[in-house]
Amino acid sequence: MALVLTEEQSMLRDSARGLIGDKAPVSHLRQLRDAREAAGFSRDLWRTFAEMGFAGLLIPEEFGGGGLGCVEAGVLMEEIGRTLMPSPFLATAVLAASALSRGGSAAQKSQYLPKIADGSLLAALAIDEGAKHRPLMTGMQALRSGNGFRLQGDKAFVVDGHTADLLIVAARTAGNPGEGLGLTLFLVDPRSKGIATERTAMVDSHNAARIVFDNVEVNADGVLGEVDQARGLLEGVLNIGRGAVASEMVGLSEEVFNRTVSYLKERRQFGKLIGEFQALQHRAARLYIEIEITRAAVLKALQTLDDDFANAAAAVAVAKARAGSTATSAVQEGVQMHGGMGMTDQFDIGFFMKRARVCQELFGDSNFHADQLARMKGY
Repeated sequence: MALVLTEEQSMLRDSARGLIGDKAPVSHLRQLRDAREAAGFSRDLWRTFAEMGFAGLLIPEEFGGGGLGCVEAGVLMEEIGRTLMPSPFLATAVLAASALSRGGSAAQKSQYLPKIADGSLLAALAIDEGAKHRPLMTGMQALRSGNGFRLQGDKAFVVDGHTADLLIVAARTAGNPGEGLGLTLFLVDPRSKGIATERTAMVDSHNAARIVFDNVEVNADGVLGEVDQARGLLEGVLNIGRGAVASEMVGLSEEVFNRTVSYLKERRQFGKLIGEFQALQHRAARLYIEIEITRAAVLKALQTLDDDFANAAAAVAVAKARAGSTATSAVQEGVQMHGGMGMTDQFDIGFFMKRARVCQELFGDSNFHADQLARMKGY
């Protein structure tokens, strides 16, 4: 398949770019940060997203969604990355919607998917428990209790978990941390007795949460998929999320590149535009090439997720690893070429550096995915 967007996907990109560029420029993020907005994002803008069909992009049409694929979700994430827009799109419309669509029972799909599609329900995926992404190291216990289970443990770095109306929680119903067998996903009401949620504003002014589960009761109807067999479902959903975050980093990287090139054409030093210095031209050219190669790798991963989902892990690992390293290079070059002012809070380029650092960690950094790829290849 050609590594270019179709006409319909290009139209979606243009529509999203117009909305996000107008309603959520980087100044929108700065305003939310300075106002210490409780949700961390604009609920009015999220309703507009839902009205345009973006919230239900990955949801089947029978449940009120658009029935589109990962490439389309990546198109939106790339535009979100350009302006650093805080939004529940990743947590709710990508991760939660994918988990419910792929693993939910008929009753669970009917109950939750239409609400996600119309923007009335927010959800979050609670997976990681430590400082680094290690889904197989899940240690939270889910002990059988009556007709259901009792959850005990902590979750960290739950993206937009403080605003969620529904939590999708990974817990261990059998085995030990590090083992694939024994993982189970649960649908949990965050208002349930025994749950304590602490909002954690991250360095990039986006939000996550730390959630403590203290003997939280979940009945059997709350199991998403099969008991003890969640590894495949979870890994598939995470791969969709990884592809989406990689797309966000492509958008972020290109925006930083464009801003930096514009600055090189404006800033004078020693009586010349600094863009005339060959050393800076070489660095800019190298970065441009890196971004374009990464864009192709990410689009390939998204296409593979849509066309050959079961065999997409390697392509996703390449895309996420490369997007992380490219975004890191882009923001470092951007800050350096802007000089001392690049490090000031008054200048937007620093926001991109902080977001790139968080995206690098989301669902596994470059080292994590390089290691995963090596394991797949038998090294």
